[in-house]
Order: sequence, then C-alpha cells, then structure tokens
Amino acid sequence: MKTTDIIQESISSLLANKARSGLTILGIIIGIASVVAMISLGEGTQHMIESNIESLGSNLITIMPGALRTGIISGGLGSAQSLKNDDIKVIEKIPGVALVSPEIQRRYQIVYSAGGTNTNSLVIGGGPNYFSAHNMQLGRGSLITDDHVRNYSKVVVLGNDIANDLFGDTDPIGKSIKINRVNFKVIGVLQAKGGMGMLNIDDMAIVPVTTMQQVLAGIDYLTTITVKIENRNQMSQAQALITEALAKKHKVSILDPDFTILSQEDILSTLNQVMNTFTIFLSSIAGISLLVGGIGIMNMMLTSVTERIKEIGLRKAIGAKRSDIAIQFLTESVTLTVLGGIIGIICGWVGSIIMAKVINVSAHISLGAIILAFGVSSLIGIIFGYYPAKKAASLNPIDALRYE
Repeated sequence: MKTTDIIQESISSLLANKARSGLTILGIIIGIASVVAMISLGEGTQHMIESNIESLGSNLITIMPGALRTGIISGGLGSAQSLKNDDIKVIEKIPGVALVSPEIQRRYQIVYSAGGTNTNSLVIGGGPNYFSAHNMQLGRGSLITDDHVRNYSKVVVLGNDIANDLFGDTDPIGKSIKINRVNFKVIGVLQAKGGMGMLNIDDMAIVPVTTMQQVLAGIDYLTTITVKIENRNQMSQAQALITEALAKKHKVSILDPDFTILSQEDILSTLNQVMNTFTIFLSSIAGISLLVGGIGIMNMMLTSVTERIKEIGLRKAIGAKRSDIAIQFLTESVTLTVLGGIIGIICGWVGSIIMAKVINVSAHISLGAIILAFGVSSLIGIIFGYYPAKKAASLNPIDALRYE
C-alpha cells in the first residue's frame, strides 16, 4: 500500500468513532502538556535566577560564618559568630581583591509614623562598598559614606518598593522613620532593580554596618562578607588565598574552617543542579499521565482490532501482506499520539505562560522541550501500538472471515 493510502485509511478509521478517539488521546494531551509546562517553567525560572544573581554583582565571593562540607550544614552555616570586623583588613590585603563589604542581615518592622504606614522588611547593615559590590544604583538622595559608618549614624537608604510603600508620592528624602522603634533619617532611595527568589533588592533598607551592630542588633560579629575580585580569572586563586588567610587568623585548619566561601559560579552551579533535579522530578510525575495515556491507546487499538477482524480477513484474502496490516494499525496508533502531542504542546505552551504570570516567574519555551514532547508522543504510539498491530497482522484470513 502507498503511504498516502495508509494515512487516509488511518484517519478515516479514527474519525469513524470521534468520541472514542478523542477520549483516548486525552491522557496523551494531559501528559505532554504537563511535561512541556514543567520544563518551560523550570527553564524559565532557572534563567531568571541566573540573570538576577549575575545582576547582583559580577566577580563576587561570599563568605559566611559556619562550615559547609559535602552538602551537609555544619557549625551553623550563616548563623555562627565566627566572622568579625577585623577580618575585613585581612581580606583587603589579598592580591586581586577590589573591595570588601561587611554585612549583617536582620528583619525589622519599619514605621513611618507621620504617614501611618509600616512594613516588615529586610534591613542590611553595610558600608559604602555594599552598593558597589551588588551593582546598586542610587535613584535620588545620597548613599552611606565612611563617615556614617565611623559615627554610627542613624541614616538609612531605602529600596524602591519600601519607599513607595511607606511614602507613596511623598519625597522620602530627609524624612524620619522608625526601624525596630529607633529613629532613622532617610538619605537616599535606590533605583528599582528587581528580586532574586526570596531576596528582593527593592524591598530592603540599608543602614551603616556599625549602627546595625551597636544600635539595632546588639552584636559584634558579621553575618556575611562580600568580596569583589578585580578579574574573573583570579576568582579561584583569590578564593584559595582568602581561605588560607582567614583560617590562619581564626587559628583553624584549612581543611576544617569555621567559615564557608562561595563564588558566584558555586552558587549558580548549585542552583542549576537543584532546578534541574526539580524539573526532572516534576516531569517524571507528569510522565505518569503519558503512561496512562499509552495504556489507553493500546486498549483502544485492541478493541479496534477485535471490531475489524472481518475487515482484516477480507484485506488479507485479496492480497494484503502482514506488513501492510501491521503498518496501518501502527499508523493509526502513531496518528493518535502525534495529534495528542501537538495539542498537548499547544496546551502546555499556553498553560506555562498563564502559570508564569500567576506565580510571577518567567516561562522559557525551548525548541528542545517541543522536540522532546513530540518525540515522546510518537514513541508512545509505536510502543503501545506495536502489540495490537502485531495481533492484527498475525490473524489467519480464513478464521477472520468466519469470525462472528
């Protein structure tokens, strides 16, 4: 038989029972749509996170108190008290270091009494280098200076969102706000930058690091030290030298430090691994629908073989080969799954865009995801259609013609 004849016969057979064909491919549509949507959202989220991390600053090394070994948190990573102010001078002497930013993070209630507004936001204790290290641009007013840090000044620079939440259309520069019930003067507002997962640059306030330590938090240690390296090619060397210098100062072994150093590449690599694993996990769950859909395809094709036994016998009697019968039934199966795959790809594409807007992430529809979905749907048609096609092709023409 000609290929065109086989395709026409297959389409005619499937259209003979539209309701059954439609319900049969529903599982394929749901499965393919789920896979496409999950992959698209996973890739889109991954690209967004990568972009946001890189926008926070290039050539960065982050030092946190506590140790992290072989993926197991040890020594209270992030909450230990091993990083001190005098560690800054040690790090600044390392070759290749462009600037060092000592930092402390806490969440506090911020209140603008005159306007009757308040918000609970992240407050960062930092210095002049904090803004340079994280590529923050001033929108209006001024930034924190070395004098502010030396004098424990009660001044604050607001993120764009906090400024809008507290002051609305009112100019916040020079206004007084309370952070943890302590009065601070607003000296600047940052340009809108956007967020990275749970960290939103626009939804934070920055105060002098010394003021954070002595006035707000009442501590003498740092929660993070950010180091900007002059050249990206010096990252590994600088990381090793910083590790050696801090370990010597803290009097701990390099193999068992009381701090953790991560570069931007380390963070991106870890996030990529997590996102890839998460996407594969969700896609595997969605693949269960494909398995169910494939079983439905096999069930329909077996039913079709039973209903058309006399037709098969007649075709064999007038000269149809076993291969012709097998190819026709296999074509019908593949046609069902390919049609379901095409509809599923469209539904998954539309669904991922809608879901991305609802959960406020980006969707990245890659050609690879579409090719994968189309290939999987075709493969399901072949795998689950093979047995019914083989059963139809192996029927004895005489027995088939006598079948009632």
